[in-house]
Amino acid sequence: MKAIVQDTYGSSDVLELRDVETPKPGRGEVLIAVRAAAVDAGVWHLMSGRPYLLRLMGFGLRAPKVPVRGREVAGVVESVGEGVTAFRPGDEVFGICEGSFADYASARQDKLAHKPAGLPLEEAAALPMSGLTALQALRDAGRVRPGQRVLVIGAAGGVGTFAVQLAKAYGAHVTGVCSTTKTELVRSLGADEVIDYTREEFADGVRHYDLILDTAGNRTLSHLRRALTPRGTLVLIGGEGGGRWLGGVDRVLRAALLNPFVRHGLKGFISAERQSDLEVLKGHVEDGTLSPAVQRTCRLADAPEAIDRLHRGEARGKILITP
Repeated sequence: MKAIVQDTYGSSDVLELRDVETPKPGRGEVLIAVRAAAVDAGVWHLMSGRPYLLRLMGFGLRAPKVPVRGREVAGVVESVGEGVTAFRPGDEVFGICEGSFADYASARQDKLAHKPAGLPLEEAAALPMSGLTALQALRDAGRVRPGQRVLVIGAAGGVGTFAVQLAKAYGAHVTGVCSTTKTELVRSLGADEVIDYTREEFADGVRHYDLILDTAGNRTLSHLRRALTPRGTLVLIGGEGGGRWLGGVDRVLRAALLNPFVRHGLKGFISAERQSDLEVLKGHVEDGTLSPAVQRTCRLADAPEAIDRLHRGEARGKILITP
């Protein structure tokens, strides 16, 4: 089968389209004929091996343990391993796996769900990582409530496009922050207000928010706190700043150290890969409150360019990769 493979860490130049052996599903796993995979921010980090903390966390010190890139997937179940009861060949599924930039990928059954009814199978690939992150950041970390004022920074990105829609579904008044070329997209997602950060400052001392979701990761804690209500909550989702060793994790650590001494709630956040929440996302799609914002679909050979585009901040919503 064809797959996007890397033997060492580095820029997108280390990625190669190669013929590799088709994986075999182990116990509790299913083999998926991939119809689409999606590009998420984590793909760049796994490709580059940065921050270096990531390597120490078990992803491979000198080279990636899993050489095939891609984690978000949608496709058709080709075969099932021993002990699989939730799926059978022919089922259309979406979820999380290792190595989705390929013709076939093997995934644990507890990280998959059946495709939402009425949604094209390819678009379901946009849901898992970004959708789970937005859902859990709002519901669990932010504890969003009806009537609250919510600010989503990076509202046109993969996580941000889902966060805007979900916050509206939970009854919040939503303001999205993005650049000039992305304002219409954010409005179309249902944002009550849109702030073009190239033209105005959201932390202006006048507007304050009960909950801020920062998906961009390039603003200081003091800057973000200026836009919070006296007991507002800040949820830090990822982070692209910082040094080679810690990356955006250093900002999360500072938030954790500061949190006990301030009235604001300052929370770092890492999503959990739960099948139950994939089902929640499925329900939101089926009831019409959530729809993936897909910017473009690329062929497998164009995956390196798609990863670079996302890392440069040029993506609007999700970029999909098809075999």
